[in-house]
Amino acid sequence: METCCVENMNCSLSNALIGRRVRLAVTFITVCSWDAAAQQTASAPAPETVSQTSATAGGTANNRLFGVLPNFLTVENAGSVPPLTAAQKFELTARGSFDWAEFVWYGALAGIGQLEHSDAGQGQGGAGYGRRYAVDLADGTIENFTTKAILPSLLHQDPRYFRLGQGGIGHRTWYAISRIFVTRGDSGHSQFNYSEVLGGGSAAAISAYSYHPGDDRSLATVGSVWGEQMGYDALSFVAKEFWPDISRKFHKSKSE
Repeated sequence: METCCVENMNCSLSNALIGRRVRLAVTFITVCSWDAAAQQTASAPAPETVSQTSATAGGTANNRLFGVLPNFLTVENAGSVPPLTAAQKFELTARGSFDWAEFVWYGALAGIGQLEHSDAGQGQGGAGYGRRYAVDLADGTIENFTTKAILPSLLHQDPRYFRLGQGGIGHRTWYAISRIFVTRGDSGHSQFNYSEVLGGGSAAAISAYSYHPGDDRSLATVGSVWGEQMGYDALSFVAKEFWPDISRKFHKSKSE
């Protein structure tokens, strides 16, 4: 009976964590899309200017999803884009990980956790919020570096998201989600995304067994953090796939 209760509690905790991040992401994207629409309708540069300034010389996006979220590891026109060096992988990962929007995101995530009393071991009040904020920030930052810089450099895999950019909505959505398991190697060929899967698992293990409360140091917590982060990454890939289309539609509406 006790084993069943523990398993049910762990399952509920996992569902709460995943639901918390996904709910916040969906809400955040919806609000930001309205804000981006208002800003771009008020003062948007010509489409030609956007296409020229939204990417670096190497083809990597240099803009923000919905005008807010950092989008520095997306390639809109893959073609024969050269691979990133190890230094570039670390530089782009650091730029996105320590962007101001990330700190706001983790603050909101910690606030929802506080309201829902998740991670009860963190406590309540200002101290509890601070601990939740620190854990969420550490979880996200460690996962970013393991999946987008450290393992991609060691395994010679490309951490960028290469947009499909054509086809039906269902096909493109499936393509975006599948990038969790399929990536491009530095050689230019498709391969299993060891960096995302193993990197996410390693980051989750570091998280669970180092700075989570003692009661949460278990395989269940590793699975919960791992699943939460991979689910969020999949959602972000979908946003990266469709954001240029949404942005162009805003510009088109403004020009009309």
